[in-house]
Amino acid sequence: MKIVIAGAGETGSHLSKILSQESQDITVLDANEAKLKQLKTALNIKTVAGKAISIASLKESGVENADLFVAVTPSETENITACVLASELGAKKTLSRIDNSEYLLPENKDFFHKLGISSMIYPEHLAAAEIINALKATWLREYMAFENGTMLLVGIKVRSNAEIVNKQFSSGYFDHARYRVVAIKRPDQTIIPKGSDQVLPNDLVYFITSPEELDFVRKQAGKVEYEVQNIMIMGGSRIAECTAAQLPDHMRVKLIEIDKDKSHALGERLNNILVINGDGRDVELLKEEDIEDMDAFVALTDNSETNILACSVAKRFGIKKTIAEIENIEYIPMSESLDIGAILNKKLLTASHIYQLTLNANISNVKCLTNVEAVVMEFVVKEGSKVTQSSVKDLDLPNNVNIGGLIRDGKGITVNGNTTIQANDHVIVFCMSDSVRKLDAFFH
Repeated sequence: MKIVIAGAGETGSHLSKILSQESQDITVLDANEAKLKQLKTALNIKTVAGKAISIASLKESGVENADLFVAVTPSETENITACVLASELGAKKTLSRIDNSEYLLPENKDFFHKLGISSMIYPEHLAAAEIINALKATWLREYMAFENGTMLLVGIKVRSNAEIVNKQFSSGYFDHARYRVVAIKRPDQTIIPKGSDQVLPNDLVYFITSPEELDFVRKQAGKVEYEVQNIMIMGGSRIAECTAAQLPDHMRVKLIEIDKDKSHALGERLNNILVINGDGRDVELLKEEDIEDMDAFVALTDNSETNILACSVAKRFGIKKTIAEIENIEYIPMSESLDIGAILNKKLLTASHIYQLTLNANISNVKCLTNVEAVVMEFVVKEGSKVTQSSVKDLDLPNNVNIGGLIRDGKGITVNGNTTIQANDHVIVFCMSDSVRKLDAFFH
């Protein structure tokens, strides 16, 4: 598949990294030659120095033969224009990152399609949805639902009080159908568990389970459930506004924004929340606004370091649920080690959604996880595919692949070695990023 990516920022770079591991024909177009040089040194890709709206640069990138053209520069206008030009020059599909949610309305879809824009993505909407999910399930670090919630992938930070800690997989403790542990993340490694492995305190553990067994998973992980009613949001970004506008009515929100004009404008647009003009880094201000009474704290300023620090302060005030937007991808491992709570990165979310466009049609859902270089996918199994021809234990799957669950006739089933997959099953697979294409032979 030939893919041209306009924009060598973190979204474009991360997408390039994922795709380059699969021997795709990738070309990255950007005016910043230093970024391109860095990318080309690290990855097996082509680069073109030039503007995304330059016809000459687009032609040089080979856009006329592109199966997919992706525009993820910082400029919405440049992205839309680049997609229109790329389509006219011969690109089969185009995708534009946008900043205006109005463009996503169903009545506008045909308009943009006629312009040559196949699809658009608004990262702030994706991020807001992640935050709302995180506030509904307060004891989870990551959450992903399949087939309208029939099966779930959840990431949980386990402590020393968890029942599953120090239990080897070979002990038989995990030999039941109530959940399946598909991966364990430690600071220095990601483990696809085998018999001799065990869960240790402070591991980030990924489970596949059904909604009916989620409370059992919570108890096994030593977590306490509590309802979020009072939320403090720091920073009046677009993500903050999208989140505040979509939160349920029973949640009471205080939003702190340092810019006076911006805080007034937000106050006028968001009638259901209290907007405070002030510096969220000011501990005295946080005390005045009753931070001790908050159930959750969400840091959404444009500065990753500020968000990390703010969540650390909120933790010291006893707030159980904290969420930090961290836009510097290289900061994510450090932030996880600091144990500041849930981590949000809209560039990774955007890359996940774009990545799905490059995969086979029988993959109905995909997500690149925030804390590990891994991908979770939902396959719709075809008649006669290799994965249906023997039990899971005899499939000879790659070492870093784990089939966690499946959905059959609307019912979720946890997978074990003796499970036999059938045609039309929706199969949930956890694998490291470099193994995605290896699964084609099993599901094609």
